[in-house]
Amino acid sequence: MNLSLILGLLGGLALFLYGMQMMSDGLEKAAGDRLKSILEKLTSNRFLGVLVGAVITAIIQSSSATTVMVIGFVNARLMNLRQAVWIIMGANIGTTITGQLVALNMSEIAPLFAFAGVVMIVFLKNPRLHSLGSIVSGLGILFIGMDMMSTSMEPLRESALFISMITRFANPAIGILVGALFTALIQSSSASLGILQALARSGVIGLQGSVFVLFGQNIGTCITAVLASIGTSREAKQTTIIHLSFNIIGTILFTTICILTPLTTLVEGWTPGNAPQQIANMHTLFNVVTTIVLLPFGTYLADFAQRILPGEKMAMDSEGLMYLQPLPKANKIVGLSAINVQQVHDEIMRMMDLAYANVSDAFDQLIHYQEERSKSIQKREKTVNFLNNAISHYISEVFGNGNLNQETSQNLTAYYTMLVDIERISDYAINMDRQAIVISKEKSSDEERKILKKMKSRTFKMHDLIFDLKQAGEYNNHIDENTQEWRNMQIQGLKNKTISSELGISFSRILTDYDRINDHALNLAEEIDKIDNELFQPMISD
Repeated sequence: MNLSLILGLLGGLALFLYGMQMMSDGLEKAAGDRLKSILEKLTSNRFLGVLVGAVITAIIQSSSATTVMVIGFVNARLMNLRQAVWIIMGANIGTTITGQLVALNMSEIAPLFAFAGVVMIVFLKNPRLHSLGSIVSGLGILFIGMDMMSTSMEPLRESALFISMITRFANPAIGILVGALFTALIQSSSASLGILQALARSGVIGLQGSVFVLFGQNIGTCITAVLASIGTSREAKQTTIIHLSFNIIGTILFTTICILTPLTTLVEGWTPGNAPQQIANMHTLFNVVTTIVLLPFGTYLADFAQRILPGEKMAMDSEGLMYLQPLPKANKIVGLSAINVQQVHDEIMRMMDLAYANVSDAFDQLIHYQEERSKSIQKREKTVNFLNNAISHYISEVFGNGNLNQETSQNLTAYYTMLVDIERISDYAINMDRQAIVISKEKSSDEERKILKKMKSRTFKMHDLIFDLKQAGEYNNHIDENTQEWRNMQIQGLKNKTISSELGISFSRILTDYDRINDHALNLAEEIDKIDNELFQPMISD
């Protein structure tokens, strides 16, 4: 194996992988921030879910990329585990398109695809056409890389050492192990399948000698998902178990069939003398049949994954991230924009719920003080501060990565601004909790407690209106009028000496906190008005 052969193989593999990356980038730019709504609508049943997985994988030419996307979506709670099963099954069917395209030997027209895509990117102004151009040119570059690999491998036909080595692939255990390890190494079943077909086109290997390697490749492709799930949620890791289980079951099934029946000879007979097509056909048969066999048992695969790795439940007020999970460790994830926005949204909504739980308890403290309740307020405040720092850091990292479209950037900017208002709302609850000690010692009157109950009621009505900016603005004006009215009553009480100076000062501070909490709520309403309404739809309907 001389240097020029090695360089040709590496160069071809580089172009092949880069072509797949371009196609993945094109899909992300075209639909990444809308994949959430697309998946919600199209994964309503198993058949549509399989179709979605197949179509996405056929576009980006990588089942690994689709599976990593699914792990990211499950991790961000954009998709549940049972929906993920159908997408993964579809991804295994979609990845067979690569093998079928490679078998067609489109190397002669590959430069035309690459040229057409580049023309769309360079000369057209429409961003959607740029994304489509990235997909088209990526496909062309993929075929050019495939042709380079095939050409570089032709001398291997004369190598007795190489031929002696690959004859061992006919042993099921060795073939499966080699296929799994090589695919795990380059982290792309499409690329490893392409190399296998390049060997076949060069006349080095046939279906009989490569069938078990082909089955092993389906196991090896899972390594990308395994690596991507490191550091993610339990649910994301369960998705990886489903992917691995699917391919192991399929490999056991087809290895047994090929040993006991003449299936390999039968597949060879479909396209005699065309080894690359035979490999593509067996690959397609493997994934389609495995999907059909396992489709009725998809929910059992999800149950099995949950049994192997049970989920973890976290208390709402625990100091830690509940929704903002680490992203899968992949350089590029299709749907990353949707994952970023949804994770930030869910964690900020949790932070806001904790802040308002503190407000609720703080008003209750003012009405009837309890030391245990004060401890709960302090615990939530600690979590709110932790979330403020963690979410701020996460959003800063997302902005630092760049390549955000305008909608995603606008959403994240609004969320970043909301953090300050939510954190301040919780701070004012802490202030009121401190004043509650004074109020309890000074023995507030029934009239004062009645006012405090009205404050709480109006604060939470304002909270309910933050998803409607117009109503929130009008109600905040009403709160300002009430605050001034109660402040005048308090001043009159001080003049008439019906309340002590300590109680008067404490009530003055409470009124200030009450007014500012609702001012921050209005700020939240202004930022929420800038965010994609679809993210808040479930909250509006509630």
